[in-house]
Amino acid sequence: MTSQRLSPFDIMCHLVAFPTVSKDSNLPLIDWVETYLKSHHITPHRCYNGEKDKAALFAHVGPETAGGVVLSGHSDVVPVAGQLWEQDPWTVLKKDNRYYGRGTCDMKGFVALAIWALVEARYADLQKPLQLALSYDEEVGCLGAPSMIEAMRASLPFAERVIVGEPSMMQTVTGHKGGIGFETHVSGFEVHSSLIDQGVSAIMSGAKLIDWANDVNSENRAKSASEIALMFDPPYTTAHVGMISGGTAHNITAKDCWFSMDFRVVADEQEGVPENFTIFTASKLDQISSGLKEAKHGIFSYYLMKGLEGKADANNDKDITNGELLAYMDQNVSQKASELGRKQNPSLAGDPDKILISYR
Repeated sequence: MTSQRLSPFDIMCHLVAFPTVSKDSNLPLIDWVETYLKSHHITPHRCYNGEKDKAALFAHVGPETAGGVVLSGHSDVVPVAGQLWEQDPWTVLKKDNRYYGRGTCDMKGFVALAIWALVEARYADLQKPLQLALSYDEEVGCLGAPSMIEAMRASLPFAERVIVGEPSMMQTVTGHKGGIGFETHVSGFEVHSSLIDQGVSAIMSGAKLIDWANDVNSENRAKSASEIALMFDPPYTTAHVGMISGGTAHNITAKDCWFSMDFRVVADEQEGVPENFTIFTASKLDQISSGLKEAKHGIFSYYLMKGLEGKADANNDKDITNGELLAYMDQNVSQKASELGRKQNPSLAGDPDKILISYR
């Protein structure tokens, strides 16, 4: 490749042409970006995943000093299978003053601008450095970002600001709520519905917890919003159930009920946590949460689920307290993170003696 300075549009067309769906390798795209940067005498760095079939890429131009800006994006895109595209999704089409193609918005359009800016900066007299950070597996849990960040910290001067070009309706977003989700399975006992007092409906029992989510939202909506909460819409912590399934027939008490519940938590609500809230965080403020590749989970969420399954019951009394769960997670999460060359310690906001779950 020659040292031609491509336009952002041309770079975007190159990037979109690589079908970097998260389940597949992104190395052909990384190869292209690396070659293009090298043609402009910019040194790229790679950070591979464990299988060596995907890589993050980062680079630096300008003075070798701290205080620069990072332009950050991801290389992977969501699938196109089963979708009705009117044209090849891997070829950019300009129509009605818009660009169509998988990833043009999320987020190869921004990545193209970032690469273009890095090359232009290479030929400018920068007073502060500019850096590029291009991760993988963002669409399946930001799995590629933590190791890339650690590698950047070890290789490049610390930046002062980061611009992440995710789609945000062209508005600047300076923060977001915390998020955690739970997959819940309620077990019942099947009988004919005419004998309902002899059975247990998993769906009707699960509905109590689902309705509790409505109560949480009503209570939080009625409170005065903090200064931080007012940055968000809605300005309070929310609980939500988006999927539910279960049951065998309309006249049989449901043996099983599965539903997904997630919470979007306002940051400053961790101080003075409401009585009905227990908040676990994946890591301390100065740490980076890590992924557990073989489990396709974060380390924190993996051991959270294992603990709730019973492994956190240290005294075997069939009750798991917040403190027991925290101790179990802290031991296992910190050990697994140490094996990855990192530090990660979960934390708790809430009553450590409160019984979180009982099982028989």
